[in-house]
Amino acid sequence: QFLRRQQVLQLYRKILRAIREVPAEQDRRYLRDWAREEFRRNKDATEEDAIRMMITQGNMQLQELQRTLKLAKS
Repeated sequence: QFLRRQQVLQLYRKILRAIREVPAEQDRRYLRDWAREEFRRNKDATEEDAIRMMITQGNMQLQELQRTLKLAKS
């Protein structure tokens, strides 16, 4: 459980760092609030499979955000 918690915190930090790269302040605020709410809503999850699935889904959303930011910069 300790390792899973570390994975979740690491994902949360990566998402917040990626959101900092978003150029528009309003979009940044929206995404930051969305991320905080998602993590807060699922903080009491205990089922291993569900947590693993949420981590995978979060990583996919992070990759999508990073791809979008890269496209916007080019």
